[in-house]
Amino acid sequence: AEMVFQYAVHKLNLDKSILPDTHVVHHTRYLTNDTFHAVQKVCNLIQIGVQAIFSPSNSAMATHINSICEDLDIPDIGISRSTRDFSINVHPSQQYVNYAFIDVIRYLNWTKFGILYEKDHGIITLNQISRSLRAELHIRQVSPNSYFSVLNEFKNKEIHNIIIDTNSAHIAILLKNILQQQMNEYKYQYLFTSFDLETFDLEDFKYNFVNITSFRLVDMGDVAVKEILKDIDLYNRRIFKQNKTVFSQQNTAGIETNAALMFDSVYIFAIGLQSIYPLINLSNSTCDDEIPLNGGLSLINYINAVEWKGLTGPIQFKEGQRVQFKLDLLKLKQHSIVKVGEWTPQNHLNITEPSLFFDAGSMNVTLVVITILETPYVMMRYGKNYTGNDRFYGFCVDILETVSREVGFDYILDLVPDRKYGAKDPETGEWNGMVAELIKYKADLAVGSMTITYARESVIDFTKPFMNLGISILLKVPTSEPNRLFSFLNPLAIEIWIYVLVAYLLVSLTIYVVSKFSPMEWQYINPCDIDNITISNQFSLSDSFWFAISTLMQQGSDIHPKAVSTRIITSIWGFFSLIIVASYTANLAAFLTVERMMNPIENADDLASQTEISYGTLESGSTMTFFRDSMIETYKKMWRIMDNKKQLSFTRTYEDGIRRVNQGNYAFLMESTMLDYVVQRDCNLTQIGGLLDTKGYGIATPKGSPWRDKISLAILELQEKGDIQMFYDKWWKNTDETCTRKSSNKLSKANALGLDSIGGVFVVLIAGILIAFIVAFVEFFINFRYHANAMRSKHCVCNQNKYTSKTSVSVQNAQEDYRSPLRSLWIEIFEELRFAVWCTNKKQKPELNTFCEKCQINK
Repeated sequence: AEMVFQYAVHKLNLDKSILPDTHVVHHTRYLTNDTFHAVQKVCNLIQIGVQAIFSPSNSAMATHINSICEDLDIPDIGISRSTRDFSINVHPSQQYVNYAFIDVIRYLNWTKFGILYEKDHGIITLNQISRSLRAELHIRQVSPNSYFSVLNEFKNKEIHNIIIDTNSAHIAILLKNILQQQMNEYKYQYLFTSFDLETFDLEDFKYNFVNITSFRLVDMGDVAVKEILKDIDLYNRRIFKQNKTVFSQQNTAGIETNAALMFDSVYIFAIGLQSIYPLINLSNSTCDDEIPLNGGLSLINYINAVEWKGLTGPIQFKEGQRVQFKLDLLKLKQHSIVKVGEWTPQNHLNITEPSLFFDAGSMNVTLVVITILETPYVMMRYGKNYTGNDRFYGFCVDILETVSREVGFDYILDLVPDRKYGAKDPETGEWNGMVAELIKYKADLAVGSMTITYARESVIDFTKPFMNLGISILLKVPTSEPNRLFSFLNPLAIEIWIYVLVAYLLVSLTIYVVSKFSPMEWQYINPCDIDNITISNQFSLSDSFWFAISTLMQQGSDIHPKAVSTRIITSIWGFFSLIIVASYTANLAAFLTVERMMNPIENADDLASQTEISYGTLESGSTMTFFRDSMIETYKKMWRIMDNKKQLSFTRTYEDGIRRVNQGNYAFLMESTMLDYVVQRDCNLTQIGGLLDTKGYGIATPKGSPWRDKISLAILELQEKGDIQMFYDKWWKNTDETCTRKSSNKLSKANALGLDSIGGVFVVLIAGILIAFIVAFVEFFINFRYHANAMRSKHCVCNQNKYTSKTSVSVQNAQEDYRSPLRSLWIEIFEELRFAVWCTNKKQKPELNTFCEKCQINK
């Protein structure tokens, strides 16, 4: 910095465009930690007529010097991070620099990090960072002797993100301790507050992929900067007779920030002095007289108004603080330090090369990946020949293998110790499962059927989802309704059949009564026989019942009502019969041709409103968390029931839940993709209802992991190419494992009716035939008994053509008496059946060989 200060004065004297006819003389004094001697040296400079003091970077000394300059109105131009009144600080305002660091931390998504500071004022400058970020923060003040112990503490606490705010002179010691702690791996991220990253010896860190990031104030790519640095190097070689460069030891075109700030400070003073030089009267002052410098306040105001572009970029002040500047964001790569973005007070952080910032494609690293066994996502081979990653196979393993090739990393796959996905304990606030392993940085990735949830996303990161799904209900396939013999009666409920029977009896009796009551239904039998006037009614009791049943059966009758009253009754009965028959016919096809299932549960509401079938979900999974945190009343009710019966509701694995469903009277709430896999292979299980929610599966990483974005891009590429769909078909729709299930589309088609569905009609027919035969036999028996008794009490009168009884009977009765045999019942039945079988085509029944006690009639 001293050499650059001298070079700046030398160059200023050569450049007559700024201060013509003026020669600037510099005086250098070396200060120690003794403030008394420091004040004396400053007063000696003031006595010889200095017009400005360039304060050292040491904040304690600069404060004392500033107090003297403030009393004497002498411009105090500083290059330190600390802020002082009545001074002009060329160093960027610490408030804006803090904003820059905050933007970087947010971009890196740090939720847990540590801060190492060395200077006493470091905690003050970093206080704004801690207040502006919502993260777990660990702050430690260090010294060269405590570097090792603090780094070891951070390593044991799994703190992988560290902000380093130490003296540049001690950086080499700190880097050596980092190497000793083996904290130079890819998982560690270091953010240096120093602007001199390019001057550090980072040779041992280049090829370990450790993430080292910092800002720089001097744009080494600027052509004008390169020319000045080249000229400074020539000046150093010529004046100081040195053969080595003043820049970094790596022979790169770099310069320390304090030296560049010192160069800009000289020119800022010269430009301000140029504006007031014709008006200022140079005079001397002393600390003893305490007489302010003539024109000192004006000179300070002109310097404060300077706008210029120097080695450290654009410069502009506001109340002595530099508010215009540009910071380049640097990132350590394998072969060099590269620029990945920039920050300005106006535009804030702008990442120009995000691919370089998170470049992991060329890393030859091995990541620790944890998973959980879940068919078909991750399964294990238990043979002796399988070791390492070869033990695992499945849908997620295929995706992980493909992604690792695309992104460029190796991995070690192992099971999570507690066999859980991860849920937060509402009482202790602690996480378990794979989430806890990622929070503690014990793993780099978590792969499996792991659901992306709000709670998990708040403590870990997820990639883009590789599969979308939701919660659904797994239930045992309900049993089919048994086909009953009288299934044709199903279209109408049993109470309807009873009502129809009652209506039939009521209408039949009503017709009988009304027909007897109405005179229009009576008619004369022999209207011409005035002596024997006889009237009759066609609606006898049996005829009334026959008329009603024939109308109901849509067959009609030879009896026709004549009265208006009976016609009204029969019309209403006909309309009633039409509706009943039409309704029966319409439902008959559905009840006989479509298989009907006895399904007690249709959706979540049905499940919540019953008590016969218990239900539950996987313990410590996203489905359990969904019900626990849901605000929907149905789901809240289901959670209360499950929480009260934890032993009966929750299962440790999906296999336990599926086994309980197969045992019956249990519904398992699980994710639809897993449910689809199970249903494809077990025809005894089925999905009930739709999805209760929508979510996705993703690959989990710790907060701020550089692998998340790369893996997300790889997943999106696999989805667009259709690779993930092929993986899904491979593991879900393998025809060798799927069962044969009746297609639901066939249920809408008419099936062929079997005897078990419609056999009851034949039973009714046969029963009707048997009843008819029985009734016919009863009628025959009654008639036979009647005539047999009559013949015993009568005498037969016979001749060749006819016979007459002793009593006056009609011709019809005489014929019946003639046909009434005096043979046994069974002989008479046999003769009648023989006539029915042999003489079915004859219209007239032949005379039988009948015998009488007193006569014999032959043909």
